[in-house]
Amino acid sequence: MNDQGFLNISPIDGRYAPITAPLGPFFSEKALIRYRILVEVEYFIALCQLPLLHLESFPEKSFDDLRMIYQEFSDDNAIRVKEIEKSTNHDIKAVEYFLKERFDQLGLGAYKEFIHFGLTSQDINNTAVPLSLKEALEQVIFPAMDKLLGSLKNLSRQWLDVPMLAHTHGQPASPTTVGKEILVFHERLRMQTGDLKNMPYPAKFGGATGNFNAHHVAYPETDWNDFADGFLRGFGLDRSMHTTQIDHYDRLSAIFDALKRICTILIDLDRDCWTYISFEYFKQRIIPGETGSSTMPHKVNPIDFENAEGNAGVAIALFEHLSSKLPVSRLQRDLSDSTVLRNIGVPLAHMLIAIHSTRKGLGKITLNKPAIDQDLENNMAVVGEAIQTILRKLNLSDPYEKLKEITRMNERVSRKDLNAFIDGLDIPDTEKTALKKITPFNYTGIIPDIPE
Repeated sequence: MNDQGFLNISPIDGRYAPITAPLGPFFSEKALIRYRILVEVEYFIALCQLPLLHLESFPEKSFDDLRMIYQEFSDDNAIRVKEIEKSTNHDIKAVEYFLKERFDQLGLGAYKEFIHFGLTSQDINNTAVPLSLKEALEQVIFPAMDKLLGSLKNLSRQWLDVPMLAHTHGQPASPTTVGKEILVFHERLRMQTGDLKNMPYPAKFGGATGNFNAHHVAYPETDWNDFADGFLRGFGLDRSMHTTQIDHYDRLSAIFDALKRICTILIDLDRDCWTYISFEYFKQRIIPGETGSSTMPHKVNPIDFENAEGNAGVAIALFEHLSSKLPVSRLQRDLSDSTVLRNIGVPLAHMLIAIHSTRKGLGKITLNKPAIDQDLENNMAVVGEAIQTILRKLNLSDPYEKLKEITRMNERVSRKDLNAFIDGLDIPDTEKTALKKITPFNYTGIIPDIPE
């Protein structure tokens, strides 16, 4: 039963596991252990390559054997680390002891005291965690966003020239086009995702209180700042230079804020799509066998957009906590960041569900052009802006006030009403003819180009 997710507390590991499973290699307990071992192994290799005096004799051919420890990290390996942790009651020390066991098995026991040499736990955690975040974004979240952006671009291209009544403050407003309104969300998501891709991923590497105390006292001739900078650059991480025992997390918070903004835009998109469905501007393709309501057979509910909105909201709340909590620590460190860092994968999972559901919803919608056209025809008053602007150009007095009087009538303004108003204006007949040609169907402004 548990294999089906029935016993999981969180829906991201149960109901939505097929969607969130790609994040497992980055944020599961096994993944965290593996990333820690990766950092420990690569740190040891980097010490050998300096080389430290006492590691000059380490056989370089054994580097591949060391890397196999994390490259082929198995469930049994992870279980062994957790067994050691039961004794140590310290997760990083358990990783160190596990690696010492492996060094013994590889016949490298003479060098095992240089595992975790001079480090504090957060040198490992504050490298492993941002590395896992970086790779999860690059390998899972960004590809999912690219697919969503592709869906938005295809719809905007397909419906770019379809006029649609706009609504500002919930009221009919100057017409736009369906494709242009979708393009708005494409631009917003594209820009925020692009900004996120260019953000540095911070890491901390400096010993117990950030000053390389142990490193410097043991090997004062080594430039440990230069070493740490190069070591972290090898992971694509940017070292926080002046820290306490932990990273100050300010730049990590900026990443979470950027992710939060993307989720906020997703909610805006989902709500607009939901509203267009309620207007019947969009219809949803019928999926055979799918039920819209448990009691009303006629309903086809916009469940994908609603699901996306809910999950994006959960993600925002958690990103907000990560962003506001992590930069705050008592003096040189407390442990309140530790449990919070373990939850980075949770908002990303909810975000991934939101991206997936939004894209799924977009894939179901079709254009209900008769409903869109009828709304345009029923709201001739929206071309009042065009008429009064032309009259301003012709230097006719009080055009706004004249249009306000006719367009705010209790009854709908028809084409006939507008034409009668135009006929009564003291302007050349050629201008009257031009004004009568303006309709909600062609008063759509400049049609934007679709970016490649």
